[in-house]
Amino acid sequence: METVSSRVNHPDPSLYNEDLAPVPKEKRTWDWINYSTIWMGMVHNIVSYELAASLLGMGMNVWQALSAVILSNIVLIAAIWLNSTAGTKYGLPFPVLIRASFGYHGAHFPVMIRAFVGIFWFAAQAYAGSKAVGAIISVIYPGWDSLGRIAFLGMGLQDWISFGVFWLLHAWVISHGMERVRHFEMWAGPLVIVLGFGLVGWAIRAAGGVGPLFSIQGTLSGGSFWNSFFLSVTGLIGVLATLVLNIPDLTRYSRSQKDQVVGQAIGLPVMMTVFAFMSIMITAGTIIAFGKPITNPVDILLQFHHPVVILLGAISLLVATLSVNIVANVVSPAYDLVNLLPKKLNFVKAGMLSIVIGLFFAPWLWYDNSSTIYTILGAIGGTLGPVAGIMITDYYWVRRRHYDISSLFSKQGDFSYVRGWNPHAYIAMAVGVVAALIGLFVPALSVVYTYNWFVGILVGGLVYTLLMRGELTKSVPTAREKVDTI
Repeated sequence: METVSSRVNHPDPSLYNEDLAPVPKEKRTWDWINYSTIWMGMVHNIVSYELAASLLGMGMNVWQALSAVILSNIVLIAAIWLNSTAGTKYGLPFPVLIRASFGYHGAHFPVMIRAFVGIFWFAAQAYAGSKAVGAIISVIYPGWDSLGRIAFLGMGLQDWISFGVFWLLHAWVISHGMERVRHFEMWAGPLVIVLGFGLVGWAIRAAGGVGPLFSIQGTLSGGSFWNSFFLSVTGLIGVLATLVLNIPDLTRYSRSQKDQVVGQAIGLPVMMTVFAFMSIMITAGTIIAFGKPITNPVDILLQFHHPVVILLGAISLLVATLSVNIVANVVSPAYDLVNLLPKKLNFVKAGMLSIVIGLFFAPWLWYDNSSTIYTILGAIGGTLGPVAGIMITDYYWVRRRHYDISSLFSKQGDFSYVRGWNPHAYIAMAVGVVAALIGLFVPALSVVYTYNWFVGILVGGLVYTLLMRGELTKSVPTAREKVDTI
């Protein structure tokens, strides 16, 4: 088992509290099943469904859409595995580990960018999930939609009530900390698979067999197809780009490296591909049944006009979306805010603050604009990619897979740099972001934007390694320097 002592010598109070400290051995209880179900919960949700389904709406056929999903998952799991190892080894969250490359003060900026993105996605997922709440209430109260006549701040009263109920469900799960999150994920993740199989069965019946679902012709070819294909891959990566950074927030609880590697392999590439395959087949069924692609699963359920189907399906979607939102978009910003104010915040308080801030993103004003969503996804990938590249290269090449834990909680340790800032990391991040996003502003380089996440992570990591090449001459710690394993 690759874990090290959780003892921190003389930590600085401004950099340390119990939520940021290394997780002790007795609390590292998450096994491969936990990680499998957590990832099931994160990938089986309304937003993931819509993004996979929208590939058909863009003009791809079933096989082209599925290929985009598979490629994005292969890239994601590789990056996530690379950034998971340090979290498992040291029991530390992302906001602490990133101090190694950016410095104890310099880490605040990328941490807050990641928190901003996480809270943004919380708002988007909360709005998407609230539609399932509305579908459930509409079965119980037939006059539900009539409340839409009362509207304010861009949303009808029935939508405000749905959004409020879903928001309170998040608060209930968060209020009891990470253990409630773990237990919730154990049954929430697999639930939506049952709904997915049911809708796939409907799609096959509606199409008159499996063959017609795969015979739907795409409208893209040549250069337009490849541009759309790689832009879609980048967008799909952008959905989980925050997880590449903050995966240590979860793997710090792992019993071993093997548990997190095996569990994540099952939960992300395997289950995401299965879920996307379901999404694409169901959407193909809607094209045949209704003459147009319906990408929102709640809208599909409403087409059945059957109370039991709507009720059970909407409950499954609600639980699935709540699941991903807690793990991916509340846990991570919570640790980020604790890192910013360790003396005043703990995990629960920071989690509550995150979901309050999320209300101000007003997702109901922009969520249904697909072009806006993909532009945002691309910008997210381009911004976070360089940070991921810097973290990965720092751990594997600059630090040779060894961090001095006490220095991560000290202002005089290995990671103090220049008054707590590492200029090399900021230069590498700036170069990586410019390289990733330049295609947005220079038409002649628009093709670069198609690959912006790949460009960002590679350029950011390479520039950082070159700037820190002096650190590469440091020897691997001797046996005397290594801390005892537990």
